[in-house]
Amino acid sequence: MSGRFGAVAARLSGHTALLLGWTPDTFWAATPEELTTIMMALRPPEGAAVDRSTIDRLMEQDRGG
Repeated sequence: MSGRFGAVAARLSGHTALLLGWTPDTFWAATPEELTTIMMALRPPEGAAVDRSTIDRLMEQDRGG
């Protein structure tokens, strides 16, 4: 195991412990595809970000209301 792999694996193991409550055994038993699928499910959907024009429009609608 290279130093780089070990450092990245340790960081990912820590993330899964904090985010998912996984133990190290659960982390090491998961496949990369399983971990990726779960992490992708935590991301906001594509296009979910609000752009500045939407914020401006919403602020304008709320004025005086």
